[in-house]
Amino acid sequence: MVRVLLADDHQVVRAGLRALLESTGRVDVVGEASSGEEAVNKARRLEPDIVIMDLAMPGMNGVQATRRITELGLETKILVLTVHDEDDFLLPAMEAGAAGFLNKSVADTDLVGAVEAIMRGHSYLPRRAAALVARLKREGASQSHDPGPEVLSSRERTVIELYAQGYSASEAAEKMFLSPKTVEGYIGRAKTKLGLSNRRDIVRFALKNGMLRAEG
Repeated sequence: MVRVLLADDHQVVRAGLRALLESTGRVDVVGEASSGEEAVNKARRLEPDIVIMDLAMPGMNGVQATRRITELGLETKILVLTVHDEDDFLLPAMEAGAAGFLNKSVADTDLVGAVEAIMRGHSYLPRRAAALVARLKREGASQSHDPGPEVLSSRERTVIELYAQGYSASEAAEKMFLSPKTVEGYIGRAKTKLGLSNRRDIVRFALKNGMLRAEG
């Protein structure tokens, strides 16, 4: 059973999402939040598998709340569900640590699949994200002096891919049958080789270089 926290400032929307998800018999909505601050606090207390996060909420917005939850170091993944266009909000959401991005207009048909894809370890990106990724690749190509994935060892590349998808070091270690300390070493060496300093940089690098696995 996938444990989900719903974060949206509209009670009617939360009720609809709860009904949709729980009708599958595979999802348990363990909590609801009507603001970014409440989402962070409930994520800390409940440690759900996934937070379904709206972007436009009073006070702390969804991108800020996503970043705060990511910084808590939980195993929780975040799926952004919004009416906003991905061209403007996809990259900030992914840089903040989101594992997926979905427009509310297709939630009735795509939300359950997005949740299941994220639980399988995929990033879930909208179909139009391909154009954004292509643009980032072109921008990356124009900065040819920057190092690319070819400077990484196979293990460093795998770790960077997992880290960009939202896996913690301990989750990546379990997936690769390594110790968390070994994985942290790979992350540190990869950051040094690529000149990167944080997860936001790694996500941008992964998008530019086609390293994020996406379903959607």
